[in-house]
Amino acid sequence: MIKVGIYGGSGYTGQELMRLLLGHPDVQVVVTTSRRFAGVPVADVYPHFAGLTDLVFTDERPEKVAEMADLIFLALPHGVSMEAVPGFVQSGKKIIDLSADFRLRDQAAYEQWYGVHKAPGMLREAVYGLPELYRDRIRKTHLVANPGCYPTSIILGLAPLLRSRWIDAASVIADSKSGVSGAGRDPQIDSLFCEVDGGFKAYKVGRHRHTPEIEQELSALAGQEMKISFTPHLLPVKRGILSTIYGRLNSDVTAEEATALYQSFYRDEPFVRIRRSGQFPNLSSVVGSNYCDIGVTVDKRTGRIIIVSVIDNLIKGASGQAIQNMNLLCGLKETTGLPGIALFP
Repeated sequence: MIKVGIYGGSGYTGQELMRLLLGHPDVQVVVTTSRRFAGVPVADVYPHFAGLTDLVFTDERPEKVAEMADLIFLALPHGVSMEAVPGFVQSGKKIIDLSADFRLRDQAAYEQWYGVHKAPGMLREAVYGLPELYRDRIRKTHLVANPGCYPTSIILGLAPLLRSRWIDAASVIADSKSGVSGAGRDPQIDSLFCEVDGGFKAYKVGRHRHTPEIEQELSALAGQEMKISFTPHLLPVKRGILSTIYGRLNSDVTAEEATALYQSFYRDEPFVRIRRSGQFPNLSSVVGSNYCDIGVTVDKRTGRIIIVSVIDNLIKGASGQAIQNMNLLCGLKETTGLPGIALFP
């Protein structure tokens, strides 16, 4: 039985980790931390855990958590994880960080978008935790940088095209929409019910922090530096991300040929499903699951390919993907403990 700790467990990603790990057959959650709720039972903060766990939130230091657990998930805000990770690394434990602190390999890029990095020497130690692209490296590392939610939907949506050089790398546009849970649990005016219900808006236009992460991974796939136009939007729903992605084709192909490319590229991937030609996924097909569903077509009139990629932002976009990475790190079957069927209706 693998002993697991959740460092920063009171937010949405932390509770989602707890929910999924409580059903994992090879894992025991032995500690979860929260400064705000230290001393409070987890089930008092999240009543849906009543009768399922007796854990109480603690405010232990990283060294103490490392003594208790074999593997630690960090569900901390950006800028905070980097202070805790070095201690966990020194302890020799496996670490999966759900913040952005170790996703970017370039210190200057991180500091341009996030602020000063306090552990720059560890940036090259981390492996970007997208199993579909880095599975073998994830198995061998001790520090996984779990991807962001928007990047997961966009990178998986574009990977087959960029690897095969089917599109003009300078032409990519990503138009993404997310549920409100992506903003986290801390109260913010923009995510209040009365502000969100009945509305639909773009935000952080041209300046979202996920942009350099997306461009880093797309550039690696394309074999050249890429810049994209990325615009996020806020949907009046709790969960889910839908990204509509556009790119100019380098040659004349049909929608059927494009679909076949995606089916071949992802044929062995347990959590990526490609829709038949002419079909496109709905958020309702993935919410509550660890799947990424993708549909693709070709607009002959404009010479563009259009990709629709959907995920649950809290599962494949965060905690589910983190558990997928944990399974790889620990030599378990990759799908173990992860939900395979979406919640519908």
